Amino acid sequence: MEELLYFTELVGLKVYDLRGRRIGRVADAALVPLIDPARVDRYLVGGGWAWLTVRYDQIRSIGLDGIHLQDERLTPYHDDEYMLRIGRDLLDQQIVDVDGRKVVRVNDVTFEIRREQSAQVLRVLEVDVGLRSILRRLLQGVLPRRWIRRIQTPIAPNSIRWEHCNIIEPDPLRRLRLNISYKMLEKLHPADLADIVEELGPEERESIIASIDSEVAAEALSEVDPKTQASILEALEAEKAAEIVEEMSPDEAADALAELEEETSEEILEEMDAEPKAEVRELLEFDEHQAGSLMNTEYVALNENATVRDAVEALQGNADLLETLSAVFLVDEEGVLKSAIPLGRLFVAAPGVPLRELAAGPLLRVKATDHRERVFEIFDKYNLLNLPVVDEEGRLCGVITADDIISVLRNR
Repeated sequence: MEELLYFTELVGLKVYDLRGRRIGRVADAALVPLIDPARVDRYLVGGGWAWLTVRYDQIRSIGLDGIHLQDERLTPYHDDEYMLRIGRDLLDQQIVDVDGRKVVRVNDVTFEIRREQSAQVLRVLEVDVGLRSILRRLLQGVLPRRWIRRIQTPIAPNSIRWEHCNIIEPDPLRRLRLNISYKMLEKLHPADLADIVEELGPEERESIIASIDSEVAAEALSEVDPKTQASILEALEAEKAAEIVEEMSPDEAADALAELEEETSEEILEEMDAEPKAEVRELLEFDEHQAGSLMNTEYVALNENATVRDAVEALQGNADLLETLSAVFLVDEEGVLKSAIPLGRLFVAAPGVPLRELAAGPLLRVKATDHRERVFEIFDKYNLLNLPVVDEEGRLCGVITADDIISVLRNR
């Protein structure tokens, strides 16, 4: 008895009743993921003028020579919204290979043949995406199944374990029907996930972004080009788009919304919480060529009389900023920028040391209304990691970081 069976071999297999009479051939097979995510639950048998349904527990044996039943009480086939048909819904479907960090297409499916109680069942083992599976598809129905197996032997298999598959299905009903977790996608680096998203068509992009955690979606969207970013946000429901935009830094959120039609942008803003909405609206007021359009309003500023201890406590309260933060800023009672302290200096100073004694100088800054070309020149000339932005009265209103500059220059 064969231990493995491919879907290309399953299709066309003869089905025999209890007396050994042929009642038809297999036309398709289906899973019901809500019941069992891997076991083939139904076999669709073409019996001439109609399809019949064979349940998994009605099969006595299954192999390359055919399917033999132990219960021949068959029923006419009726489509079921919870059914995943392999030939119709899975074959040629795009999936994400999380190990290869790319989008691939399902060419075939490998089943494991198992004995469960009195029946022999098929369980999906892996999906096949390589040359071997293409060969089986091409020779399906042309050569005997055993000949095809011998011909494919020298070709290395290329497949993905079923439990690792993330199936991209733009139809919401089918996505629910698959019931397959996107957790593996959420573990990818945002840049890798962005590469995958950019490979897909519009509907598949929307499907992935709508299905994964909003924070992960925000990080991935921040890595894709502005046009693709806008296309995805426009396709999402305003509430879901708002959840994602809220997880972005204010400057990235403003850049994303600036690419949208004003009506769409307003719909998303209306769904956002008050605080992030106010920050993003403020940034959207700047012209795209002004320094204010490049700045991030998330930073750490302390009173000019603060100590190292105060700075450390402030950083502990803003741990989510540490990946991009390279300095803390000192301001007076009016919020006017006085100095900047590189984070590295905090780690070598005693807790009671006043921060102003650690200030880096001379202090470089730009006005929010300055042209962004001036910002590029300053970053290039002084090799900066960050540049504070002030209003007309000198009050700190944001910070431009090196990665902001790199993103802008990359998309020019």
